[in-house]
Amino acid sequence: MTKRICVTGASGRAGRVTVAELLAHGYEVVATDRVKPPRDLGTGVLLADLTDHGQAAEVLAGTDAVVHLANIPAPEIYTPATTFNANMTMNFNVFLAAAQARLERVVWASSETTLGLPFDVPPRYAPVDEDHYPFPTTTYALSKVASETIAGHIAGWSGVPFTALRFSNILGPADYERFPSYWPDPRARKWNLWGYIDERDAAAACRLALEAPAEGSASCIIAAADTVMNRSSESLLKEVFPGVPLTRDVGEFGSLLATDRAAKALGYVPQHSWRDHLDAPKS
Repeated sequence: MTKRICVTGASGRAGRVTVAELLAHGYEVVATDRVKPPRDLGTGVLLADLTDHGQAAEVLAGTDAVVHLANIPAPEIYTPATTFNANMTMNFNVFLAAAQARLERVVWASSETTLGLPFDVPPRYAPVDEDHYPFPTTTYALSKVASETIAGHIAGWSGVPFTALRFSNILGPADYERFPSYWPDPRARKWNLWGYIDERDAAAACRLALEAPAEGSASCIIAAADTVMNRSSESLLKEVFPGVPLTRDVGEFGSLLATDRAAKALGYVPQHSWRDHLDAPKS
């Protein structure tokens, strides 16, 4: 039987590619957002405000699982209080509605910011992994940390598995033209250890999280295999964060955001890199 998946935040960057990914893999998708998408998604979009619990329950009715991507996506878009209150309310409403409807799975967008971003205080070590959590330094990050706590408790009460995907900065091919502007000043992208995730890999991670064995509440970092830079990751770390230990060899351009848990738990292996789109002369 075809699984029916609700995708919230379907009009956003991650939502649009996730809807496409699920449709391409034979899922039936109930797409929902507060606003209409900028282009056709291949399925209708149900307009709903997830800060209202009744509307959250209604969009989940009759679905098997939810990929919850609807949130204010970053700090500094709205006031800190608005960001925290909106994200917390949306997340709680979706989580509770999913538990009440006895869905098979909740996959949702947490954030790399839960790990200490922006790194005004240097990380304790690199590559940063899930054990670096929790380290919120903004109300946006705090909304994600608090939501992970809520997810853990609701998963425990209900028996519904919750998987939080701690996405790095989600970008796509159209964004990669900007990368050469980062190369002269490594501090320009130090805030997330020069990390990113291709939007197509982000969508694949959502699908894999629906399909992988799961129980309780788990969290995984989702990042690309490389950095946005054209010089070695070890040299970047030594220059910008002297004294921060590199705990293992990451290769020449390897990511400093560890995805080992995602690989083991979800089978996640990033397939896309900006280096497939741009030439990257070494510095």
